Amino acid sequence: MRADRLVAALLFLQTRQRVTAAELAAELDVSERTARRDLEALASAGVPVYSQAGQGGGWSLVGGARTDLTGLTAPEIRALFLLTGADSAAPNQETRTALRKLVRALPSPLREGAEAAARAGVADGAGVADGADWTGADTGEPLLAPVQRAVVERRELRIGYARPGRDPHERTVRPLGIAAKAGARYLVADTDRGLRTFRIGRVTSVAETGAPVVRPEGFDLAAVWRTLAARMEDRLVAATVRGRAAPGTEQILEGLLDGRIRYGERTPDGWTAIEADGPSPEVIAARLAGLGARVELHEPPEARAALARVGAELAALYGPPPAP
Repeated sequence: MRADRLVAALLFLQTRQRVTAAELAAELDVSERTARRDLEALASAGVPVYSQAGQGGGWSLVGGARTDLTGLTAPEIRALFLLTGADSAAPNQETRTALRKLVRALPSPLREGAEAAARAGVADGAGVADGADWTGADTGEPLLAPVQRAVVERRELRIGYARPGRDPHERTVRPLGIAAKAGARYLVADTDRGLRTFRIGRVTSVAETGAPVVRPEGFDLAAVWRTLAARMEDRLVAATVRGRAAPGTEQILEGLLDGRIRYGERTPDGWTAIEADGPSPEVIAARLAGLGARVELHEPPEARAALARVGAELAALYGPPPAP
């Protein structure tokens, strides 16, 4: 869902007593179904939009038509601007123009909060950061809303956080922004150990401590995120494995290794030499284990040993029972 389209829909609603989905679709050059989804999205985000069925019905802003947004509350404005932050792609010129118009239309007491919400997120289309694993979108982020609110309102949090294969533990964090990358979102926060990222889908609890967050002077979320992401990238290519792959496995390998694979010469039997990068030989081997005999690793020894362990465990679990 494009953030610039949602802003355009809201601005269009301002100038009409009532708008039908068909009229909005014609204005935005989208299907009527898409226009209806946009209106429902504005309502679910807290913008005071309501619908009236029947002849002469349609969608209206509570309070009727107006030329500014003074009818919106601070939480409603924050919700709208968060839709244009980490959830959206990098804004184009039309989006930036629409946002500038929207900010100028706000009364001065609400303008600062709207600008803060617009700065609270950054979208990065180059990959995903998460320590040892940068692949895969999150299926759910139940605690996204309180995390977003803490970022915008600059409130310190005590969060529970669960890394893969580990029990949840609590951390005190000072939220500074949210980054979105490849279907997952990350909280960028200051901690006692310096700046860190936390995958929001793995946040298990959120509680405000009551302490305010003071954003460092000149803080640039996009620049900070690039630095943190670069560190994660370095960890992702800490190890390289070499081997060969059977014909027809290229697309599967690209998906399993998020493109961090290189191909060499193809032998007469159709197999292809491969090199793959990852955070450790064991992690790479674990990703390739599901291909069974269609991938053969030659080095390093740690990768071969890891595959041997996986194979032995699977054989013990699923192999035929021992003879009586």
